[in-house]
Amino acid sequence: MIDFARDVISMPLDPWQEWLVVHAGELLPDGRPRFRTVLVLVARQNGKTHLLVVLSLFWLFIEQLRLVLGTSTNLDYARESWEKAVDIAEACPELAEEIAQVRKANGEQFMRTIYRTRYKIAASNRKGGRSLTINRLIADELREHHDWSAYNAAMPAMNAVPDAQAWLISNQGDHRAVVLDSLRKAALAAVEDGTAGDPNSEERLGLFEWSAPDGSRATDVTALAQANPNLGRRIDLAGLLGDARRAEAAGGEELTGFLTEILCMKVPMLDPAIDAAQWGADAPGGCLDPGDLSAIARGRIALCFDAAPDGRHGTLVAAGVLGDGRVRVEVVSAWDDAKKMRREMRDWIRRVGPGVIGWFPSGPAAAYAAELADTEQADWPPAGVTVEAIRSDVTAVCMGFADLVQAGEIAHSDDPLLNAQIASTEKLRQGDGWRFTRRGAGHCDATYATAGAVHLARTLPDEKPAGWFGVV
Repeated sequence: MIDFARDVISMPLDPWQEWLVVHAGELLPDGRPRFRTVLVLVARQNGKTHLLVVLSLFWLFIEQLRLVLGTSTNLDYARESWEKAVDIAEACPELAEEIAQVRKANGEQFMRTIYRTRYKIAASNRKGGRSLTINRLIADELREHHDWSAYNAAMPAMNAVPDAQAWLISNQGDHRAVVLDSLRKAALAAVEDGTAGDPNSEERLGLFEWSAPDGSRATDVTALAQANPNLGRRIDLAGLLGDARRAEAAGGEELTGFLTEILCMKVPMLDPAIDAAQWGADAPGGCLDPGDLSAIARGRIALCFDAAPDGRHGTLVAAGVLGDGRVRVEVVSAWDDAKKMRREMRDWIRRVGPGVIGWFPSGPAAAYAAELADTEQADWPPAGVTVEAIRSDVTAVCMGFADLVQAGEIAHSDDPLLNAQIASTEKLRQGDGWRFTRRGAGHCDATYATAGAVHLARTLPDEKPAGWFGVV
């Protein structure tokens, strides 16, 4: 393949492409490809689509495979790659004399060689690949496969070909990239359990990924290099850094797009509400600062409870203002059982002895108002504890918490629940502001509870009113 690209069509491969074709082309002792499915992830503009064009010509004219099918979610993109392959073949004397037929009519494009091999194209949909027997399948921009219809149409068309191989290539996708995400997870799981590369595995799935480590900043040069193997060759570092700085300054969808497209990094949301990098960065400057609330008087601690809309999760979070003005947050308890939640919540509140306990009455936590605000029982609320429904502008609470994280004014101890929910909480736009939300599966009740606890801690009166005796 490397010799063909260099000596026949005069288009030498880049180093990363050479490494890829060597290892994705590894064979089993019986001659079949080691990997029946090759999943390639690399940032944009590194030459992944061009590599597929060169591969298709190699398969047609050198390996003489019967059918190569090129697909893309946009048929125009598949057509563009096909036309480029035709142009290269026709311009190369060694290949031009071996072309038997080229048909360019819309919907019927194919190139046939004198070896009776063909290169066809199709749209990535529920019809693409059906009724065909495919030797090599190309699926460009796999991130755009938002359901399994195209995959399920094309992949079974290789079942009758023992040495068939599919090349699925893309940069990283968002939460809609269900096919890419599923295959990548399967490959990573195989690495973890030691079955990766097992020739007896039914999957025979190879993952070749150039990407930045999770949590990398857009302006991290090392991270940019990890995702862009052509950095310094065909890609200019100064240009990328300029785009990176602009994306970091803008935040939101622009930053998410840069992280996904250029750092090829899995970002769980389109419009992140909280700066995950700042949340995970060490203090000073960042928010990660292991510790506890023991230095804060019990009556100076605020608690907030929130529940997920589906009722399957709830979180109680504590917050207190430190001597340096930062607000330390800590998960007191979390539940995935509503009955247990109702049974245990008041006990946790008594044990903490906060100055205030709050919740958002306009959200799912309203269903638990009886546990929080019912004062008919003589022992509730505990002495000195104020029960407060957070009725102020919820968008202001959410946006204020995000600003405090950005400024490094929050301190946390790396709690896994908080880390997971903070990283996956998105913005739900409302007028000129926004509040927290979570698209797809998952919850953000811990994020809401943390923001509420911080709001209550920062608005606690400086001194308790006369006659307050505290909680024993």
